[in-house]
Amino acid sequence: MTRQPGRPDPDALLARVTAEARREARTRFKIFFGFAPGVGKTYRMLQVARDLEAEGVDVVIGAIETHGRYDTAGLMLGLEMLPRRALPYRGRVLEEFDLDAALARRPRILLLDELAHTNAPGSRHAKRWQDVVELLDAGVEVYTTLNVQHVESLNDVVEQITHVPVRETVPDSILERADEVEIVDVAPEELLQRLREGKVYLPEQAERAREHFFQRGNLLALRELALRRMAERVDSDVLEYRAEHGVDVPWPTAERVLVCVGPAPDSARLVRAARRIAAGLRAPWVAASVQASGRPPLGDEDRERLEAHLRLAESLGAEVARLTGVGVPDAILEFARRRNVTRIVLGKPRHPRWRDRLRGSLLDDIIRGSGDIEVTVLAGGADDDHERVSAVQRAPARGAGYLRALVVIALTTAVARAARALLGVPDVEMLFLLGVMIAALTTGRRASVLAAALAVVSYDFFFVPPPYTLNVSDARYLLTFVMLFGVSVVIGTLTLRLREQQAAAVGRERRTSALYGISRELGAALDDEGVAAVCARAIAEAFDVEVVFLRVRGDGDLSDLAAVPREAALSPSERAVAQWVAAHGQPAGRGTDTLPGEPVICAPVRAWGDVLAVLALRTEGERGLGAEQHTLLEALARQVALALDRVRLAAEARQAALRAKTEELRSGLLSSVSHDLRTPLAAITGAASTLRAEAELDAATRRDLTDAICEEAERLERLVANLLDMTRLDSGTVEPKREWVPLVEVIGGALTRLERRLAGRPVTTTLPDDLPLVSIDPVLLEQLFRNLLENAAKYTPPGSPLDIRAERDGGTLSVDVADRGPGIPSGDEERIFERFHRGAHAGVRGVGLGLPIARAIAQVHGGRLVAANRPGGGAVFRLTLPLPSERPPPAEPAEGSA
Repeated sequence: MTRQPGRPDPDALLARVTAEARREARTRFKIFFGFAPGVGKTYRMLQVARDLEAEGVDVVIGAIETHGRYDTAGLMLGLEMLPRRALPYRGRVLEEFDLDAALARRPRILLLDELAHTNAPGSRHAKRWQDVVELLDAGVEVYTTLNVQHVESLNDVVEQITHVPVRETVPDSILERADEVEIVDVAPEELLQRLREGKVYLPEQAERAREHFFQRGNLLALRELALRRMAERVDSDVLEYRAEHGVDVPWPTAERVLVCVGPAPDSARLVRAARRIAAGLRAPWVAASVQASGRPPLGDEDRERLEAHLRLAESLGAEVARLTGVGVPDAILEFARRRNVTRIVLGKPRHPRWRDRLRGSLLDDIIRGSGDIEVTVLAGGADDDHERVSAVQRAPARGAGYLRALVVIALTTAVARAARALLGVPDVEMLFLLGVMIAALTTGRRASVLAAALAVVSYDFFFVPPPYTLNVSDARYLLTFVMLFGVSVVIGTLTLRLREQQAAAVGRERRTSALYGISRELGAALDDEGVAAVCARAIAEAFDVEVVFLRVRGDGDLSDLAAVPREAALSPSERAVAQWVAAHGQPAGRGTDTLPGEPVICAPVRAWGDVLAVLALRTEGERGLGAEQHTLLEALARQVALALDRVRLAAEARQAALRAKTEELRSGLLSSVSHDLRTPLAAITGAASTLRAEAELDAATRRDLTDAICEEAERLERLVANLLDMTRLDSGTVEPKREWVPLVEVIGGALTRLERRLAGRPVTTTLPDDLPLVSIDPVLLEQLFRNLLENAAKYTPPGSPLDIRAERDGGTLSVDVADRGPGIPSGDEERIFERFHRGAHAGVRGVGLGLPIARAIAQVHGGRLVAANRPGGGAVFRLTLPLPSERPPPAEPAEGSA
């Protein structure tokens, strides 16, 4: 449904309310803006701060650079100042703004001079504007200063003017984030006088500045840059205010040009002329086209010509606007008032005058409704171009459409004659109205008008006396003829309008469905291959074309990620088109201005200015995609770009989480094992020192010291081995080298290696004879059982038994290692498998890695390791391993055996 003129747009109203709520919720940020150092930004900021402080506002100085100016330093007296943070750097101590102190103090307003300042090495952030962002996020209002040469988008312009490179820049988004920007301005002559008087820099610095940066021409150009940048901001604020308060009367505070563009060939001349007018006025300009509801849609040739004109305007620096409305003049004037346009540029009409009297004049309607807006009429093709219908559309209307209208009216006449003859229906005019409506539904505008005329003629010839003639004996039928024709034309026009609106609604629904479908599927894609597959399938279904999705690698080359159909591939010339698109970030191929002779259309997928991928579409026939299809393709490409960027950010987040986890592991390792590493080393060192210093020790003492050295060395070896094992298992690089081995051999190997540790503790093993062979890594699984038995030996006093029991349960094999120790504290059944977690039992030494390693080994085998308290006291650890469905091959007998 078309929005009525003057009625507010609900979507725009919602966006405005949302933006206003967002602005009210965020912390205020003010910038004092100038065109050069010394114009008085810091001085003005301190003046405002002192006024606020006198009103009772909590104002604190975070960092102020006085550059030796006594009047600036005098304004700082009486204001609270945060102490600077001292940072050692290359033998010197640098003083920087202390961000942590500011966050801890949390004043209402913080003064932070020189927004573009680069922080000293060792600071949390590299740039001061990053400190400001963190302060704003923390709820601290910030007042700061900035010069125009430090704005990122103007950096190259400033260098071109002054021939002085500026290394410290601030992103434009930070300037746009400011809630208030106050420009501090002085005349260049006054600034040069300040420089000579030493009020800007110290004398030796001032002399160098006067020779390079501070030249009158440079200052004039920088001043113009600063004023223009502020004028752009003020202009956007004016537009926002007008939209909020519903102001539709133009405010000629600044020139803004609007040119009306149509599909006529002369519109290109009109676009160029508008560009010259805007350049002469130094004003922004907009190129607008209108699709009026109820008008027949443009044909392919006219639509392509219109898109070419709009692309020309965009290449010349215009903002392109595609408008819709009930009437072309109303849509243009409403847009002009909403955007505060001061001049509308139109083309001189070239059609006959009678067309204006029948259909109305676009030029007259705009001039009469323009009010205070100036209208410039140029020699160009901006007549009623919106009513043009290309030859591609007119041919079917003259042929099949007219014939269809004739057939419909003929059938209507036959039905009317039968109704009057058989049913005695006196008024058959309604049947002819119905026939005209049917003709309008199935034909075009001109055919529906022909149907209305044929309906009048047929009604007169067959039903008005005298019959079978076109003579009219009763004059009252003349009014019937006029009403029948007029109502038929109105019904046909309204029917056509409904049909066109239905077609437009169906097209919008199709585009919306395509965007919704691809957005939903892209949300579930986890990697680049998944995103590429979803994108290729969605575009192939939406446009009925072959699609190849190419990812741009880091070196600029392209790699195929997905294709629909699967066997679709690009030829060398087509891949060259895709390579050009990846390098330049602009569409190319059929239907574009670049390499139009190629059979493919290549569109870039861009995010944050970088080309992430290229979409290659191979169409049938000589024509490329239509304007609406190009718009839909761009929207799909934006969705894909967001998905690829999301995948990249997710991968970076995983890497960051892995790095954080690694750092946490490293910190935990250092804090947990420092004592355990130091203890055996101290014992080894003490025993070895005693052996070296005391040469006359008896044999028993020497043996005890030697045994202590060996025991502590073995303990240290086990500790280091556990650390290495845990590191390998955490990195995910451990792949079990599976072999078919009997479980009894693995358990027997673990018991043999721990014979000394298990001394005095009886071990009972219950292993059925029919246990199958298991496919495991025998080295890793033996390590698992060694860790479980060592853990049991730590917490089980000598004389307490240990039990090992194995059984088969369907497709799994379970092994229990049980002891009669103190058991597991309630609620710690899972915590004991955490790294560096140790039980709270006195006299037990360890790092807390044995059980985590055992569980990790079980998991790499596809099994589970759990712990529980044993009935009657003690703990039991159950290992569950899956048994493969396949059986091991039978062992071949050794050569020569019976």
